Amino acid sequence: MDGDMSNPATGKSEACGAKPKTAPTEMPPHPEPQPLITTRLGRVYCGDSAALIPSTLKPESVDLIMTSPPFGLVRKKSYGNEDADRYLKWFEQFAIQFARVLKPSGSLVIDIGGAWNRGTPTRSLYQYELLIMLCRDHGFYLAQEFFWWNPAKLPAPAEWVNVRRVRVKDAVDCIWWLSKTPFPKASNRRVLQPYSSSMLNLLENGYTPGLRPSGHDISHRFRRNNGGAIPPNLIALANTESNSSYQRYCKARGLPIHPARFPAAVPAFFIKMLTDPGYRVIDPFAGSCVTGYAAELLRRRWICYELEPRYVEGARIRFQDSNQLPILNRSEPYSIPPPNLSVDDSDAPLIENGGTRRPPA
Repeated sequence: MDGDMSNPATGKSEACGAKPKTAPTEMPPHPEPQPLITTRLGRVYCGDSAALIPSTLKPESVDLIMTSPPFGLVRKKSYGNEDADRYLKWFEQFAIQFARVLKPSGSLVIDIGGAWNRGTPTRSLYQYELLIMLCRDHGFYLAQEFFWWNPAKLPAPAEWVNVRRVRVKDAVDCIWWLSKTPFPKASNRRVLQPYSSSMLNLLENGYTPGLRPSGHDISHRFRRNNGGAIPPNLIALANTESNSSYQRYCKARGLPIHPARFPAAVPAFFIKMLTDPGYRVIDPFAGSCVTGYAAELLRRRWICYELEPRYVEGARIRFQDSNQLPILNRSEPYSIPPPNLSVDDSDAPLIENGGTRRPPA
C-alpha cells in the first residue's frame, strides 16, 4: 500500500468513498422461493443465499446481517468452505447483495476465523483482505473490530503448537462490525456487564478525581452508577455444546451435526446491541440456524439461508417451543491468567531452526 490514503476530515480511506458496486437493477423472472421452516417471526430458506436474497428481500429492508461464513481454510471442511486464495472473489457476490438490502442505519457483523498458510507456521491474511475489500469496494465502514475468545478451544494447529512447539494455540475469531454509515443504530447500554467488586467499592466509598498517569482525567462523574460496566470488544464464550437437544435430534435421525456452530450468545450480543424487537435480522450462511434461534427468542424478525438441506432439517429442533433453552446459561466470568514468566530459559531452549524440522520422536 502506497502511503496514507485517509481523509483527515472523515477519518475514512479515500478509497472507501468510491461508489460501491451495485447489484443488477433487473432480475430475471423466477418462481417465489418457499421456506422449509416457518415460525412466528422467521423463516428458513434452503439454497444459495446469493441467488435467494434478491428474490426474498427488497432494497434497504434489513437492519442486521449477522453471519459466520465458511472460513477460507487450507483444508476442506464438510460445510463447504472456500480456499483462502479464492475467498475474496467468491465472497464478492454476497457483498453486493449485503450492500443492497441493508438499511443505511443497519449493520453487517461477520464472525470469521483465521487460516494458516499451507506447510508453514504463518497466517493467511484473507480475513483482513476481506475487511479491506468490503470497505474499499463496497462502501462499508469498520464500526469496530471484536474478538471472540473460546476458552475451550483445543491447541491448534497441532503440528506447530503441539509437535514443533513454535506457536501458541489459536483461540480467537475476528468479528468485523461493519456499517453503511459512520453512525449505525447501536447502544452499548443493552449489553452492560455487572460491575466488578472493586468498581462497586468505588461507587460506595468514593475515589479521588484527577489526572491519572495514563493521561485520563477522571472526574467526579466517574462515581455515577450507570447500571453496569461497558463491555470490552473481547467476547469470552466457551463453545462446549456436547449433548444438546440439537445434537440428540440430529443423531437420532442420522443427520449431520454442523461442525462450525457458534454459541447463541455471540449473535445475541449483537442483536441486542444493534436492533430493536421487530427489526429484521438475516443470516446468509445459517448452518444450523443459531442466529435465527437467538433472534426468535429476542423477538426480532429473521430470515436464515442455508445451502445444505440436511443442516436445515437438523435446525428444525431449534424452533420447537418445548426445546427452546436460554441463550446463555453461564453468568460467572472466565479468567485469563497473566503471562507465565517463571519458566527457566535453560529448561526450554529456543527451537534453533524455527521449526523447519520435526523434533525426533
